[in-house]
Amino acid sequence: MREADERAFRDFAAGHAASLRRTAYLFCGDWHTAEDLMQASLLKLYQAWHRVQWRDNPSAYARKVLLRTWLDEKRRPWRRAEQRDGEVPDVADSSVDPEAASEQLWARDLVHAALLHVPPRQRAALVLRYFEDLPVSEVAVAMGCSEGTVKSQTARGLAALRAAVVALDRGAVLVS
Repeated sequence: MREADERAFRDFAAGHAASLRRTAYLFCGDWHTAEDLMQASLLKLYQAWHRVQWRDNPSAYARKVLLRTWLDEKRRPWRRAEQRDGEVPDVADSSVDPEAASEQLWARDLVHAALLHVPPRQRAALVLRYFEDLPVSEVAVAMGCSEGTVKSQTARGLAALRAAVVALDRGAVLVS
């Protein structure tokens, strides 16, 4: 790769790595897997950088690569969910009201846990539409489908998310 291309890729990667990692976390629900997905996506992007950098929107292409990398990981039968023995405690933020913070954490954790029970394509549509705040047309490009499919996947995903939130709030154990 030419030095100018290398520099352009490094600038792009430095500016977008955190965003890609957050999106990957919303897809998979695990920071370590999100880091792996982000790195695999950046590697694929690096290999195709001479074709990508001149496109209109390289960040949209990077999201598309990330989404497809995650979906490929989900399809691999030998990839199993990790068994965890315990949770690492979160560090408390003393600058906020403890009651308000616990309510926000509870709601965030409940929605995130429910999001992990939504089917992968529906979850991808929800993450890209509502967490990444992308318009339907860009989500359709990233997912490689029509805008109508994005709308139906989003509607079904929201219904599945609502059902999962209700079930988790009642204390039900959901199987992924």
